[in-house]
Order: sequence, then structure tokens, then C-alpha cells
Amino acid sequence: MKRMNCLICNETSALRFLTVDDKTYWKCEQCLLVFLDPKFRLSPSEERFRYQQHNNDIHDEYYRLFLSKLFNPIKENLKSGVRGLDFGCGPGPALVEMFKEENFQMDLYDPFFFKDDLVFSKAYEFIVCTEAVEHFFEPAKEFKNIDRMLIKGGCFGLMTTFLDDEKGFGQWYYRKDPTHVAFYRPKTFEVIASIMNWTYEIPEKDVVIFKK
Repeated sequence: MKRMNCLICNETSALRFLTVDDKTYWKCEQCLLVFLDPKFRLSPSEERFRYQQHNNDIHDEYYRLFLSKLFNPIKENLKSGVRGLDFGCGPGPALVEMFKEENFQMDLYDPFFFKDDLVFSKAYEFIVCTEAVEHFFEPAKEFKNIDRMLIKGGCFGLMTTFLDDEKGFGQWYYRKDPTHVAFYRPKTFEVIASIMNWTYEIPEKDVVIFKK
């Protein structure tokens, strides 16, 4: 039976999961990550074009309410005024503005829109990642980058739609976004925390808070 390296565990623990819309997906037996076969990924130009269609308006009260799912629980873990990083912020970094409104200092990083590699040499009290980990081609590498930038005792919060229904995966709206290449279950975050030597909690569905 053919196997592939898991993008989290970095072991040959992934089996062919499903082929749908002429795309093949793999599932890790250990961490339960489901991921798109790399040969079906978009090109950088195609990916950038898709992100430019996003409408992340800081003045949209419904979008702010959506972001508050991560904003509120991670803010409870922070001292006022500390420095944070929005990693994978996209073209409209609305979450950054929400933190600035509360007097936090914020840096931004996005490989397409805010490619400031200086952030990788800095240290942060907290890092946030909203609707970005599902786009990671190399999640294990990205989580290690985040770990290097995060101070001891710091928090890393992410938000992504959890994969709840494997039977409905083929018709799931989240899978149909061609920029989404990695799909996580709660077990996946347990494994990530173990690999990175972090603790973690899931304060509500689709939100994870890690502590270093």
C-alpha cells in the first residue's frame, strides 16, 4: 500500500484518503491530518490572485465578530502592551488593527503581501494565525518557525475550520477552496503540541491556543 510522508509528523504515516474533483488527498494515521497531494497545489501567482479576492474589512462588524473567536481568548492570556505577530495576515490584516485598538504592538508577516523576513529574527510574546494554517504547504516547518519566534511562556493562537465529518469531506465547502491544502482535527493539534513541547487548549470549536 502506497504511503506518503505526513506534513506534520514527517513520517511515512499517510495513506491515500480520497480522490475528488481530480485531486488526491492523503490522511495521516497518527495525527489525522488530511492534506492535498502536492502535485495539485496552485502556482504562487494563482494563489496570490485568490487571496486578493478576500474581503477582510476591519469595519465589517460581522468580520470583527468572527475574528473575536480568537481575539478574545488569547487577549485573556496577555499583558497589556506586549508585542505580537500576525503570521499569514493576508492582504487585509484586520486582526492587527483590533490588537492595536487595545494598545498591543503588532508586526505583520505574509509571504505574498507583507514579506518582511526580519520578523524571523525577533521574539514575540504572542503570535496569531487566523485562517492561515490550512494554506501551509509545509506546516511542520511553519510551526518550528513560530516556535523560534515565540518567547518562553508566550502564546500562539490559531483559527481554522476543524475537519469534523470525514464522510462529507468531498462536498465540504472548506475543501473546495483551492488554496486550502491542509485540514486539521483536534487530534492533530494534540500531536503538534507534543512535537513542539507546547501545552494547548481548544477554548471553542475552530480555535486553538498553544503555550510555549
